[in-house]
Amino acid sequence: MPFGLVSAWKKRRRSKSQDHSDPWVYKSVEFWQLEDQTTQSTKRHHGSSVFTLKEMEEATCTFSEENLVGKGGFGRVYRGILRSGEVVAIKKMDLPTFKEAEGEREFRVEVDILSGLEHPNLVSLIGYCADGKHRFLVYEYLQNGNLQDHLNGFGKAKLDWPSRLKVALGAARGLAYLHSSSAVGIPIVHRDFKSTNILLNENFEAKISDFGLAKLMPEGQETFVTARVLGTFGYFDPEYTSVRSEDYPVSFNGRQGNSLYKVMFMHLGVVLLELLTGRRAVDLNQGPSDQNLVLQVRHILNDRKKLYKVIDPEIGRSSYTLESIAMFANLASRCVRIESSKRPSMVECVKELQTTIYINSKPIGMGMMTFKMV
Repeated sequence: MPFGLVSAWKKRRRSKSQDHSDPWVYKSVEFWQLEDQTTQSTKRHHGSSVFTLKEMEEATCTFSEENLVGKGGFGRVYRGILRSGEVVAIKKMDLPTFKEAEGEREFRVEVDILSGLEHPNLVSLIGYCADGKHRFLVYEYLQNGNLQDHLNGFGKAKLDWPSRLKVALGAARGLAYLHSSSAVGIPIVHRDFKSTNILLNENFEAKISDFGLAKLMPEGQETFVTARVLGTFGYFDPEYTSVRSEDYPVSFNGRQGNSLYKVMFMHLGVVLLELLTGRRAVDLNQGPSDQNLVLQVRHILNDRKKLYKVIDPEIGRSSYTLESIAMFANLASRCVRIESSKRPSMVECVKELQTTIYINSKPIGMGMMTFKMV
């Protein structure tokens, strides 16, 4: 079965035997042609609508450049308006021929995973289109774009410190939900978590997007071995590329009956550093020794006397307390530790970020708690 990573999840979700008439059973590409491309009403499956190419063209004014809101490795993203009047983001898969098979796999994985997830810090999948060879993903529309644009892009509002803490907490909560297995009974590893995949709504609440590389952990196992090096350079664990890829383990630690994904990738820690410094995870415009953010700042994150040097100057001084900055930097430093086994779990990250937000909200000089660097 070409999509084995989904099968375990499906087995766990079934309450009765497989209905082989189900149109979502994985089939070869030729079966994805919609039977009735002129149907006005959209079909539903697992809470996601199935759209036709005609509906996608109508929603985007035939993919007008005026509706183009972004580009990525998958293709282009357009702002669209469905027949219902709902404003959505439509991702159009546009890949060269040699990448079509990979794109098809990522498309199906994303539809299957997001159709079964619901959390305020995960982007909502409205539906998809698999009309002939055309592939589209339809998401809720998030007005404020992605996090990276607000940190170092042009024409975007800069975030104050409370807003950055809010984004960090939301992202950590989304990851904790995926890792906890509370959603579908099997923990999910995102594998491409980064600032461009953190989208912001009108209230600057974070929502994790882009699940094409996501992996479901095998049922009943505390560890599994991944055979593919995936993700974005600058965000994943150095151990991930320093060993043979087929030998890289991803592990879980059981705690009070819950499987907590022990953060093997540095991705959250890198995003925390981006929020703190306003710098990119990798900036090729810098000198060779300053291109990698983690390597550049890791050695001073727990040095209060030097910490001020890495604080993003765009953060208004009146919006943060030094105590909250120190706590945040300390958490980031532990998330990017060289030894992955010493990094905090995502649940621990959520709790520490909640405490940091509380500390930052306290008036300066009003019973500031003592914080010990680790």
